[in-house]
Amino acid sequence: MNIVTWLNLVDLLVCLVVIISAIGAAVHRNLLAATVFAGVVSLAISFLFLRLAAPDVAMTEAAIGAGLSTVIFLIAVRRTEEVEGKDQ
Repeated sequence: MNIVTWLNLVDLLVCLVVIISAIGAAVHRNLLAATVFAGVVSLAISFLFLRLAAPDVAMTEAAIGAGLSTVIFLIAVRRTEEVEGKDQ
């Protein structure tokens, strides 16, 4: 196997991670786990952008998509659980 075949295999594995994580984010009942799955999707997509020779898009996706959005969603989930806990 040459290097091109190995790189294509890596791309396919990353795409598989994206698909599995996206399905996990959509069907998981735990909001915390779904948020982590969505962060994994964004991080894997940023790796694919890097492989496609778009480092600026990859860095933006990693910083905003995987980093900032995931943190904002985690804070929202935590605050929602606090409010739900007080109501009961």
